[in-house]
Amino acid sequence: MESARGGKHQRGTDVTATHDQKPRGGRMPRTARRAQLLESALEVFVAQGYHAAAMDDIAERAGVSKPVLYQHFPVKLDLYLALLDQSCDTIIESTREALASTEDNKLRVGATMQVFYDYVANAHGAFRLVFESDLTNEPAVRERVDRVTRECAESITKVIHEDTGLPPAQAKLLSVSLVGMAQVSARFWLDAKDGVDQKDAAALVAGLAWRGIRGFPRTDEQPDSKS
Repeated sequence: MESARGGKHQRGTDVTATHDQKPRGGRMPRTARRAQLLESALEVFVAQGYHAAAMDDIAERAGVSKPVLYQHFPVKLDLYLALLDQSCDTIIESTREALASTEDNKLRVGATMQVFYDYVANAHGAFRLVFESDLTNEPAVRERVDRVTRECAESITKVIHEDTGLPPAQAKLLSVSLVGMAQVSARFWLDAKDGVDQKDAAALVAGLAWRGIRGFPRTDEQPDSKS
């Protein structure tokens, strides 16, 4: 979702300063070079935002010539979309792993909430590409941003539907609400910097989510058996 805080991206940051450049080297395997370019591009996009970032900046950051960069990514949007795909895959897969880590739904809620807090706290700042992109008017970007909510919610929907017997449409609405709570609260926590420890913050919001979702008991237990 597009950030309302234009100052988040440090558009004046000099990401091409000599001491931050990647060292120039010889030929690299294509996959290794691609990974290097994506790493450098992430640093530039997070610091400057899509519109202010230039391919010159990214090539300089990676320590390669522009022709080398264009061999892998002919246009800036291709590079940005590749980063988005990588970032989206990370959080979607982490959510699936959290859900599969236990059959205790209280623990599932906590593990899933922690995924989002870990993601926004990552030092690389990749979450800003997904949750605070300045290019959400581009359909290809919007589709990828929406994919995070959609696929994370689909995984949670499956668990809620199977455990509670709720109709899929109702289970999906609850799931989207949980994902939204995780996304918004995690980003707020990061920006607030009000002294709440990351694990404590995730546990606090997970407790709120659990107190709500446990009102829909598993079909194999009685309502009063919930902890």
